[in-house]
Amino acid sequence: MPPTLASLVHHSALKLTVRAGEDRLDAPVRWAHASELADPVPYMEGGELLLITALKLDAEDREAMRRYVKRLAGAGVVGLGFAVGVHYDDIPEALVEAAREEGLPLLEVPRRTPFLAISKAVSAAIAADQYRAVTAGFAAQRELTRQTLTDGPEGLLAALASQVDGWAALYDASGAVVAAAPDWAGRRAARLTGEVTRLRERPAPASSVVAGPENEDRVELHSLGTGRRPRAALAVGTASAPGTAERYAVHSAVALLTLTTERSRSLHAAEQRIGAAVLRMLLAGEPDHARAVAGDLYGGLLDAPFRIIVAETGGGGGGGRGGRAQGEANGDALGALAESAESAAARSGEPVLAVPEGERLVVLAADGGTVVSACCEHAAAREAARRSEDGELVVGLSAPAGPITASAAYKQAEQALSVARRRGRVLVEHEQMAAGSVLPLLADDAVKAFADGLLRALRDHDATGRGDLVASLRAWLSRHGQWDAAAADLGVHRHTLRYRMRRVEEILGRSLDDPDVRMELWLALKATAGDTA
Repeated sequence: MPPTLASLVHHSALKLTVRAGEDRLDAPVRWAHASELADPVPYMEGGELLLITALKLDAEDREAMRRYVKRLAGAGVVGLGFAVGVHYDDIPEALVEAAREEGLPLLEVPRRTPFLAISKAVSAAIAADQYRAVTAGFAAQRELTRQTLTDGPEGLLAALASQVDGWAALYDASGAVVAAAPDWAGRRAARLTGEVTRLRERPAPASSVVAGPENEDRVELHSLGTGRRPRAALAVGTASAPGTAERYAVHSAVALLTLTTERSRSLHAAEQRIGAAVLRMLLAGEPDHARAVAGDLYGGLLDAPFRIIVAETGGGGGGGRGGRAQGEANGDALGALAESAESAAARSGEPVLAVPEGERLVVLAADGGTVVSACCEHAAAREAARRSEDGELVVGLSAPAGPITASAAYKQAEQALSVARRRGRVLVEHEQMAAGSVLPLLADDAVKAFADGLLRALRDHDATGRGDLVASLRAWLSRHGQWDAAAADLGVHRHTLRYRMRRVEEILGRSLDDPDVRMELWLALKATAGDTA
């Protein structure tokens, strides 16, 4: 603790006597300062013990002393030391009364006690307090390091919570609580995920101070990691602002967790390189080699049904600042998806293989597991938010597959991704393509251009007012070539409809007896009629 007025009063060598403010002697003293100015307030910072001899004060003027003491108290001066036997044999009653009225501690300094002795005592006490804080900080650092080496982040959090007499929690890259200490702190930490998410949006290192849930405590949040996107976050909850020793402990914890995070990041990069090799072998039809390279790294992922997720971002790098900004946004979009997958895998204990490939991310995860669900939820959230500033994310999801059919699953995911891009969707699953209609696939510029070209001659003919060939063709095809039913739909005689179909054949130079021609014309009509789903 820093020195207080009480500790100075109890200092045997100083011989100080309390004349007023006895109930405020526990105030900490930041410094002892001697000043004979009639108004020393402009030179005060607060927390000082002011030492005077009243050389330039009329200490017997009651009104003057009230104003003087009031200004000192307003400036944060914690005490006034008055040297007797210099200009006054005793402290004037006017000053004593003013100090009592204001509640400002007033200490009588005997003539044999020089002000320098008081300043030295305060300085020595402050230095001793700082030394204790530094020593305690180093001891805390050693303990935190030991706990990290023996018990990992969980041990570090427990030691940190004990050091600060509060609680501590670690969040992963997605903002979910990974560990907390003591055990009861997990629920409290979970209510701060919104604040953690906002912190993660700032480049690391970043920190903020927030009020705990329902103002239960004061919480410091610190991002962890040295990259552009923080890899994790630390929360420290205390009843009040930490002291010097506690501050050392918090900073040590941030440094140790950052080192742990960066080490994990290096290991993760190595795992990604192995994962890329495993994926290439699977896609090349070499599942046995893939298993041999993977070893135990991916658990039983290659021995059970899995799904392949292929994600891309729109736009490219390009030159200049705009291109770089777009490239960073695209990287953020893929990085956020990868973090969702890896965080879900860490929480559930599921193996996952995530391989970044430029503007593409390939994820191989267990069918029906939490990783696939997390990726779908992430895509659904982006679908709802449409956060284009983070880069356009498009995701394709394959059907369940095994190592032998990995190449086919990869193609399924690519096809689903292509459909998602054409439909303006974030996520499309392969099952949706197989179970749905083929008509949405017609919403493609190339298909529409082909359809317009195929039907243009018929539309030009109709534009002259010489018949309604396009509508007649649509009705005839929709009735599978049944003349009477199609003619009834159009409200014309069947002979009129037969004549129109002969004109269609003449204009197009194609026979309607050919099923391929009928199919192409029907799809062209659907593609240009705005009926696609």
